[in-house]
Amino acid sequence: MKYRCLSLGLAAASLTLAAEAGAVASAELYQNQTYTYGRFEARVRFAAGDGVISSFFLWKPGSEMPGTFWNELDFEKLGADCHLQTNPLYGLPVVDHSAPATLDADLCGEYHTYTFEWTPSYIAYLVDGVEVRRDGEETAAAFAENAATGMQIHFNIWPGDASFGGNFDAAILPVHQYVSWVQYSSFADGAFTPEWREEFDGSTLPNGWAVGTWASPKNLSTHQPANVTLSTGTATLSLTADDATGLVGAPPPDLAAGSDAAPDPTASAGDTPGAAGGGGASSAAGTGASGDDQPSATGGGASSSGPTAEAAGGGAIPYAAPSGLDAAPTASGESSSCSYVVSVRARPDAAVWLTLGAVTLFARRRRRDWLERGRRRPGGLG
Repeated sequence: MKYRCLSLGLAAASLTLAAEAGAVASAELYQNQTYTYGRFEARVRFAAGDGVISSFFLWKPGSEMPGTFWNELDFEKLGADCHLQTNPLYGLPVVDHSAPATLDADLCGEYHTYTFEWTPSYIAYLVDGVEVRRDGEETAAAFAENAATGMQIHFNIWPGDASFGGNFDAAILPVHQYVSWVQYSSFADGAFTPEWREEFDGSTLPNGWAVGTWASPKNLSTHQPANVTLSTGTATLSLTADDATGLVGAPPPDLAAGSDAAPDPTASAGDTPGAAGGGGASSAAGTGASGDDQPSATGGGASSSGPTAEAAGGGAIPYAAPSGLDAAPTASGESSSCSYVVSVRARPDAAVWLTLGAVTLFARRRRRDWLERGRRRPGGLG
């Protein structure tokens, strides 16, 4: 479990390129914005291949820093059999609470909808609307008390080894992870309220999204921006040879993409099909629905988010909404950096434009300074 400090989250916070990390190029896509309590959903087709870790996870920026309480929630595809593992990683030091989810579904050959429900009293994991795991008050408290500023949405793909992920062989490359859409609903007063939905229908990264440029958890690859591509309404994350980055051709269509409507704003916590008591399959091996009763793993899994304990770096650079656009509010009252609703307002005066220009110049200089100093941003444990 201690190896988790070199996992998926590692990929999420580092601005430095690690020393040569093998002849493999991996990928990470994430949002700069953080979100608090709510429902986090993504339509994903995970990458096939033994030793290939393919994930969707939530990560508290800075979790990897010494003396910081770690907060992370994972959906991770592992192994040649393409099985799913769920994991709430938290603690000081961080503790692994991973468990497999038994599903009758082809996770690497088809798209499926993966959902985190994060509330003050429970954290639930759902696949296609069916709850596969629920952690109760102990786990919820660890996130309520230590991730009050929220967590970021992340996706990544990278090579593992026999200790985590399987027996990776570069001969299987390239392999790809596909994301059809992502959406977020805030949570308050027992109900979820839709805030935004990103369908990746452009040819460039949407506002507020960024790509990783650091070494992957086990230092067997380096995340390359060229390995995140957008086309035909799909974001593709690729694992390739260093000299063959990017997806060639079109991503497979998500035939059911239009059938997943935004969450019901009147839905209350626990109303999801398969919720505790509703017949959903539990992912906890040999335990009941309450993940708080699961024993902690000691074998050395890898996390999906956050840099190594030795990494020096801060959280992601905050994203500011363009002038003239209103960001959808999150549960914490902050602005969403993903989707914007055009508002009718007066044209900003010269002072506003000058202020925005100064802020933009300052941010660019800060980013340049960080890159020159070789500081790194987290990217996930694994």
